Amino acid sequence: MPIRPLTLSTLDAPWPLYDSQSSRAIEANGMAQLPTHALMNRAGEAVYRLSAALAPHARQVWIACGGGNNGGDGLIAAIHWWRRLQATGGQLTVTWLGQADRLPADAAYALQAARDAGVPFSANPPTSFDLAIDAILGIGLNNDVRGPASNWIERLQSTDATVLTVDVPSGLDADTGQWRSTTTCRPSAQRHTLQLLTLKPGPFTAMGRTASGLIWFDDLGITPPPSAPSPTAWLNGRTAQPTGERRLGHHQHKGSHGDVWIAGGSTDLTGLSMAGAALLAGRASLKAGAGRVYVSLLAPEDQPTRLSVDPWMPELMFRSMQEALQAPWLSDVVAVCGCGGGNLIGSLLPPILARCPRLVLDADALNAIAADPMLQDAVRQRATRGWTTVLTPHPKEAARLLGQTAEAIQANRLGCAQSLSEQLASIVVLKGSGTVLTAPGEPPLINPTGNGLLATAGTGDILAGMIGASLASHKRSAFEAVARAVYRHGQLADAWPNLRDRMTASDLLASL
Repeated sequence: MPIRPLTLSTLDAPWPLYDSQSSRAIEANGMAQLPTHALMNRAGEAVYRLSAALAPHARQVWIACGGGNNGGDGLIAAIHWWRRLQATGGQLTVTWLGQADRLPADAAYALQAARDAGVPFSANPPTSFDLAIDAILGIGLNNDVRGPASNWIERLQSTDATVLTVDVPSGLDADTGQWRSTTTCRPSAQRHTLQLLTLKPGPFTAMGRTASGLIWFDDLGITPPPSAPSPTAWLNGRTAQPTGERRLGHHQHKGSHGDVWIAGGSTDLTGLSMAGAALLAGRASLKAGAGRVYVSLLAPEDQPTRLSVDPWMPELMFRSMQEALQAPWLSDVVAVCGCGGGNLIGSLLPPILARCPRLVLDADALNAIAADPMLQDAVRQRATRGWTTVLTPHPKEAARLLGQTAEAIQANRLGCAQSLSEQLASIVVLKGSGTVLTAPGEPPLINPTGNGLLATAGTGDILAGMIGASLASHKRSAFEAVARAVYRHGQLADAWPNLRDRMTASDLLASL
């Protein structure tokens, strides 16, 4: 396969992701298939080809190499750059961290090859450069970065020059996406990452997207054998995206596309209203494909809700909470519960959990469940009835549900999402950069779409409504329906005309 950029908002299919341990097993298998050192030569040549294409006019090149095989890839690339710059009068600086007597066989070969080729080595990075290649750590990072490597990472993070990182940006945990350097990770339009042999999960979640920039992939001509480890996770792809097909069946009616019920939008005793959250979720459900959407707003018993029609979307059908809980359609709808629910939602959760076979729990509903072991038991019991429960926490809400800190969640997003799925027998959508989707018995997905424009109030309510519509209108597995909605939600932000502009939740809704 040739080197290709991963255009994350239009992936043509789900892609397998392998953690460090699995990647090393696949690498060992690939090395056994090829002549000695051939795989490292392929990797180094791939790094050179892409870096030369990204910075074809570079005259000052810095290649920062570590003491492992990642550094060996950089040293092979350095041989090619040395030949190129000698011919054009440019300058190459190679910095290397390692002990020659403790190198893996491939890295030792690369070091000797670079020395034999006359590649110039330096103890310090150059004062300026047009191109930098980060081959310091790769997947070898297993603790926080210290010493000279930390100083080099600081230079790489602070430059405006083109930077190509080899496999995984130095300072990033390849498995979790946790940033493990004291240096601040800064976004840059000039940063690229070439993942080799396998795609690793870290660059796609937590700090991974910011650290990695544009991600490229080269499988180095090696296909994982049938005996290879199973993927750690999958990168959500286009097959998990609504196709936008027209409703061509003339026999269809509004009931053909499923119904959604939104329960939320509370008004508390002080008059503070969160009705907007429920309205955003309801509007999103309609625009995302649901045939009918009911909305029940919450208010204290002595203060009935005043809103009975949405002037922007009068198609929404308002029902009192008491009426909805007794309605014959309750067992057929997808219930979306919690958007703007406030403290009032907790007392309504027991009947909702007991009567709604398909349920999306968001925001304040999650906080109420986190605080009540009996509600947690009720959530788990739903799975024994074959019912579908979807939890959509952000990191702080996930932390409350798991009894951890938000920092702990972010340090291991895949593992925490899987733990939450198992503990509550539910589909989990752990929101954030590289949203993680997990479910009991399903391989986890990392969603590649979306960007910082979604970091504004109300976009999570729209996602909850879209998930509800996808569950209601698509005749497929619940996990796939949820994945489709998450992919599409992020794709709308990726398609925003100018990523530097601000996008409100209403803007997102309009684009839907």
